Amino acid sequence: MNWNCILERVAQTRSTNDDLLARWRAGELIDPVARIAHKQTAGKGRAGRSWLAKPQDTMCFSLAYPFDRRPAQLSGLSLVIGLAVIRGLAAALNISEADLYAQGLRLKWPNDLLLNNAKLGGILIEGGQANSNAPTWMIIGVGINLRHANAIEDLLGSEMGLKVSALDQLISDKTALPDIEYIWLKLIESFEKHLSEFEHSGFVHFQHAWERWDAFQGQSVCVSGAGEEPIFGSLVGVDQSGALLIKQDGQNITVHAGDVSLRVQP
Repeated sequence: MNWNCILERVAQTRSTNDDLLARWRAGELIDPVARIAHKQTAGKGRAGRSWLAKPQDTMCFSLAYPFDRRPAQLSGLSLVIGLAVIRGLAAALNISEADLYAQGLRLKWPNDLLLNNAKLGGILIEGGQANSNAPTWMIIGVGINLRHANAIEDLLGSEMGLKVSALDQLISDKTALPDIEYIWLKLIESFEKHLSEFEHSGFVHFQHAWERWDAFQGQSVCVSGAGEEPIFGSLVGVDQSGALLIKQDGQNITVHAGDVSLRVQP
């Protein structure tokens, strides 16, 4: 890796995101830090939900990254991270992105990875800017199911509202799944490239690439939550800022990322 990224490995922690957030708030972050845990005891999902993980069967890590942009200029970051994860997984598994697409790998706005409509992984981004002269530190958390999807699904019960998938379903020989360390390093390499391009060009550089991987493109969907009335319509795509576009009664409605739920309508 060309960037000065500190790599940290720990046996157990409550949450790698919380670990790095605490350091940011204390003013202790200087260079990018990637932190991976064998076991997280209080992993987090979006909107305060818990992220349940099984050691060996899931990988959980976070990256603290400083941007020379204000937080409002980082819209679409979670979508770019989704693309970075796909590129990193392709490298780690030695499978082309075209083959991953053919096997059903997709991205769900704004922060999920799906494999044939079953949840493969999730992204949680937190952070901010301490003052107007400081960099914007974003803590990017990623959780990916590696193997034993059925066992993970049993553990989660109805928590997720989705079926669960795992990375080993993408390879014919499940015993040949690379170890967590190798997958992690390939993901970090991919993050370096994508974050550099994102900081330079913004989300518009990735807009069409993301729409190619959109799990629900052209489908009838419902967006609910955030204290607003549900929005029903056809999913058009995303705009240049990464906001979701829903066509309803001939007009496009823009939905910005937040505590919302996106579901396909039967």
